[in-house]
Parts: sequence; structure tokens; C-alpha cells
Amino acid sequence: MHIHILGICGTFMGSLAILARELGFHVSGSDENVYPPMSTQLEEQGISLFHGYDAETLSPAPDLVIIGNAMKRGNPAVEHVLEKGLPYVSGPEFFSRYIAPGRWVLAASGTHGKTSSSSMLAWILEYAGMSPGFLIGGIPKDFGISARLGNTSFFVIEADEYDTAFFDKRSKFVHYHPRTLIINNLEFDHADIFDDLAAIQRQFHHLVRTIPGSGRILFPSDTPVIDDVIAMGCWSEQEGLGGNESLWQVEPVCEDGSHFQVLYKDRVAGTVNWQQEGEHNVANALASIAAAHHVGVLPEVACEA
Repeated sequence: MHIHILGICGTFMGSLAILARELGFHVSGSDENVYPPMSTQLEEQGISLFHGYDAETLSPAPDLVIIGNAMKRGNPAVEHVLEKGLPYVSGPEFFSRYIAPGRWVLAASGTHGKTSSSSMLAWILEYAGMSPGFLIGGIPKDFGISARLGNTSFFVIEADEYDTAFFDKRSKFVHYHPRTLIINNLEFDHADIFDDLAAIQRQFHHLVRTIPGSGRILFPSDTPVIDDVIAMGCWSEQEGLGGNESLWQVEPVCEDGSHFQVLYKDRVAGTVNWQQEGEHNVANALASIAAAHHVGVLPEVACEA
């Protein structure tokens, strides 16, 4: 099966191309911005790249076209797909159809910290011997690649709230069907597609509504903007992070965040001593440790990672 990806050098679409190639599909793609590191990563995977969006890049016709969310009506390749009636999907829909089924998806969402949290979480699972798949909006140095299928059912994904495609204005993450969800934080962002914070909160609630009853949502305690999302309706397990009454807490050893203890149910569960600094990194680490715990990784092991 031949898949052609429009906008292939974007961080999400490029990573999706790698997964499609690993699934055994013949993959090619087009982009106006073909440059390293993504172009190098794709070429190393044997993926053919075309500069620009000429309709000729779609001849002979692929079996399926994946259309990136940066593509708009008027783009020559998009117009060719529609005019010729070629089968097409968005990137997130492709993930939902071909990758998510049968997998335990762990998603890291929020305005900030998605890439860091998903990278940390994937590495914790790797360290614990769980060989997860992942799709991350960057290339974590621990892995040297932005995506892979992995050798188990566990799959970590960076869950973006930006819209899916010109033909699907829902946030990307509603297609991911996670069983474990991190919501790091929530602020007004993406003013080009969202009118206000309430519009973003509605999209996050659409995501919350997709989590199964046995799934788990992890978010910082005492955060009104996230509490408001949960108050719209939640049918899944919830665990608070970082508050005085939370299941998961942090006890600093060094004020700069380079050394801290992780507490679970008011007992020290592990110690982190690393080269990172800052409250935001500590918060991302705590969320990742708690998410890994949902799939059976002991906090002590997660802290060692």
C-alpha cells in the first residue's frame, strides 16, 4: 500500500511517516520546507521526499493520502486529491485507524511541557523494560528518533490541542483514544484558531470524554482552569499532582529542582537526582512518574530512570 503525506516534514507528520514505514507501507511525501533534522531522519528510513506541492507528485496515484493540518484549500496537491477523488485522511485519523487499535496509549497534553513529559514517560517505560512505541514532537536524545512502534502494546504520544485538518476542526488529540492522560497545564494559546480559553477547555473536555472508565487522568491539583474541565463531566479515575492533599507530591532537596523526593500517598517512593532544573521540569517529571505507575512501573524504578 502506497501512502503519500502532504506536509511530511512537520514534527507530527514526519513521525507518522516513520510509523507508517515501520508498519510496512510504502511511504512518500511532499513539503515546502524539506530540511534537517526531519528530512535526514525520513531519508534514513527510506522515505521519498518531494519539494513543493505539484500535483505531479501524486502521479501515479497513491492508495491513500494523509493531509497535514497546515494544508489549505487552494494548495495544488490538495485540489488534485479532491478533484480526482483520491482517498484521504488526516494524520490523527491515520493514527486512530492504523496505530491506536490494540494499544494502551499514554498521552501527554497541556499548553506547555508536552514534548518533555512524553519524552520522559517514554524513557521511563523503556528503562523499566517495557519497550514502548512513541510519537513525540522532537527527537529525544535517549532514543535518537521521534517515533517508533515499539515491541509491546504501550504507546506514548504527545497530544496536541491544535486542529486536525482543514476538513476536521477538532483538536488532534480527540483521535488518540488514550487510556492514561496527563494534562500538564492549561492556558490560552493558538489565538489563530481559538477565540478564548473556554474554547480550548471545551476541546480538552472532548478529550476527557474519550477516556475509558478504567483509564486515568493526571493533572496538577488546585488548578481551576483544569478543574473546570473535569467539572464538565469525567467518568475516569483521577489523580492530583503536587498539591498538599494530592496522592503525588514533591519534596525538594535542592531548591533549583535538580534533586527532589517523590512522595506517593504521603510516603517517600523515590528520589530524583538529575541535571535538569526548574519547577516546570519537576512538574513534568512527577506527571511522567505518575503516568508510568498506571501501567505498573514502580515509582522507585521511574525515579531511577
